[in-house]
Amino acid sequence: MISRREMIFRAGRGFSGMALAAMMQGAQPVGRAKNVIYIFNHGGVSHVDTFDPKPTLKRLSGETVPASFAEGLKTSRIDFRKAIMRGSPWEFSRYGSGGLEMSSLFPHTSKHADKLAVVRSCHGDAFDHAPAIFLRCTGTQFPGRPSIGSWMAYGLGSENRNLPSFVVMSDGAMKSGAGAYGSGFLPATYQGTVFRTGKSPVLNLANPNGVPAQAQRETLDYINDLNRRHYASREDDTTLDARIKSYELAYRMQAEAPGAVDIESESEATRKLYGVGEPMTDDFGRKCLLARRLVERGVRFVQLFFGTNLGDDWDDAHNDLWGSHIKMTKKSDQPIAALLTDLHARGLLDSTLVVWNSEFGRTPLAEGKNGRDHHPYGFSMWMAGAGIQGGRALGATDEFGLRATEHPKTVHDVNATIQRLMGVDHTKLTWRYQSRDMRLTDVHGENEFTDWLLKA
Repeated sequence: MISRREMIFRAGRGFSGMALAAMMQGAQPVGRAKNVIYIFNHGGVSHVDTFDPKPTLKRLSGETVPASFAEGLKTSRIDFRKAIMRGSPWEFSRYGSGGLEMSSLFPHTSKHADKLAVVRSCHGDAFDHAPAIFLRCTGTQFPGRPSIGSWMAYGLGSENRNLPSFVVMSDGAMKSGAGAYGSGFLPATYQGTVFRTGKSPVLNLANPNGVPAQAQRETLDYINDLNRRHYASREDDTTLDARIKSYELAYRMQAEAPGAVDIESESEATRKLYGVGEPMTDDFGRKCLLARRLVERGVRFVQLFFGTNLGDDWDDAHNDLWGSHIKMTKKSDQPIAALLTDLHARGLLDSTLVVWNSEFGRTPLAEGKNGRDHHPYGFSMWMAGAGIQGGRALGATDEFGLRATEHPKTVHDVNATIQRLMGVDHTKLTWRYQSRDMRLTDVHGENEFTDWLLKA
């Protein structure tokens, strides 16, 4: 008899993941997502300057916050009891038929306001980058746990056996390191596969000059035979198992990947839509376009880490809120809007969940002359696609943007909801580790706001 763990493990190897998801979900209503494009804004986006309008904060800008509001809050750089409040320098307006309020930083994305469901009440307790990134991506502040993409690859597998089920793209080195998209204690085969923009998205994929396909196939068969013999007495070594699988996947990718990543085959109008060829938008525009091409070909989970270049990220807001947020939105606003436009036009948005998130927000109080510090106590994110009804916001922070006060949502609530939108019951997707059935949401997580997301 096959155990449930083995059934799930087989599903991750390419068996019917959607049927497994239905079994795991049972009778609970779910969304229609088959794929996820997760845009993670590395560095910390200011919620009070983007998706969380605070007229009171603006009106009282320059004054100190009431002591009762500041109690218990801290960062490494400012004193909440003494720092002055700083209102947003950007104007907020209502967009779309739902009247969703957004700042003027998003002239392109605001045209899709009716697709966006904004959650204004995210919160956490990690205010340094690495722990906060781990918390958002793996459910814990400490390294070594599987990322959300790895969990979904494990539970649902890929719809295309010639491409990875979990692909990662970033601009540069992340403050958390690769652990944010690692497989943790899951088999190593479920870790994120890094793709790069350009003609060689996966390094060393092409055959060396003078090596024909048949010779490569024979060499690979011989290597695999040796590896399998070695593995026979070491079946707990998931790294070796992952390496064996990676050889086979790399061989299959040689046929599939070049076509999947060839964005030059897209029409000029499509490339222009994403801002490809323009100095500010070319890099992230290519990544967003590649993400669409990958989910179109069955890749389950694509995670884009945006703003990972040191000195060229959202975290420049410590010293230059104005300059950093203008620069980062100019790089990403058009490509993200293009992604939503393109997915919708191709009939992919109903089956693709788009997530926009960050490790934390930024303080409504001033840091220095023109900065904001890290702020995990209340911040915003949004989701679109997968049957989500947009044009509205859930939850709220207080009148100063300091704390999540209405419908507060932890990272476990968010991750449980993403899993449910993918057809997975977060309490049942588990892996036995250190005598516990571990899961992405640990012993936490509520996904009841999925019903709000899907309700017309």
